[in-house]
Amino acid sequence: MTASNQLRDESTTFPDSTAHLMNRISSQLASQLSLVSLDGRRRPAPPALVVVAHGSRDPRALSTVRALLDKVRELRPGLPVRLGHIELNEPLLPDTLAALGTGEAVLVPLLLSRGYHVKRDIPEMAAAAPAHTRLSAALGPHPLLVDALYDRLVEAGWRTPADEAARRTTAVVLAAAGSRDPESKVDTGRTASLLSARLGVPVVPAYATTAAPTVPDALRALAADGRTRVAVASYFTAPGRFATEAATTAPWIASAPLGPHPAMARLLLHRYDQTLATPAPTTRALASA
Repeated sequence: MTASNQLRDESTTFPDSTAHLMNRISSQLASQLSLVSLDGRRRPAPPALVVVAHGSRDPRALSTVRALLDKVRELRPGLPVRLGHIELNEPLLPDTLAALGTGEAVLVPLLLSRGYHVKRDIPEMAAAAPAHTRLSAALGPHPLLVDALYDRLVEAGWRTPADEAARRTTAVVLAAAGSRDPESKVDTGRTASLLSARLGVPVVPAYATTAAPTVPDALRALAADGRTRVAVASYFTAPGRFATEAATTAPWIASAPLGPHPAMARLLLHRYDQTLATPAPTTRALASA
């Protein structure tokens, strides 16, 4: 079926506004034209972007990740975008990679810091697949994450303290998942520092599990220091148990997980482009080194 026939069929089955239909036509045409060079020959398809999510028992997590991938596709028509999970949800990463056959892919972890999943789990799964893969860095730390964190806080009711007296009683706890890997804490701490510079108040990293301080411990320490107006910034990619538990501890406001924020979609594409532009061994070589 041609693209034009498909559009006619879809517009008959699902009536759309003229503007929406024209946007869909433009998107499909851009996707097709991106595969054609100036001399009329078809360009090779770019390596697939495989977003690697952790997985969650919370059904909201999967729908949130899918919404984020839709935003990535809107930003980069013509780029094959796939999803693979480390555990708990389908498709699992090995199945996604198997479906690519011997094609090329860049794996971008939907993970906010370094840790065991980035260093071991994902490379080992990639090494066992026939696809030719490269693995990007974790998403954080990065200024785009700070953009998303700031916007989520504003949505929750954050207002920058108007004077020095208000700043002395205001703080933020950056609530993250936690990891035994010390480099994970380093990455989260850097994000906290960037967010603090943006907000103009202290931002304390804290963890839902494994690492210290816990979110309740961080809140108690800030209260003892006279910080009575404390927000909890949810440093999670999607809803789930940890994000819910962290939000319930907030003495003031708690932001929503980062989810399909536009900055998250841009960051996934940035990591993809960055990986393609940087000479690096394949994940297969990394896993066997």
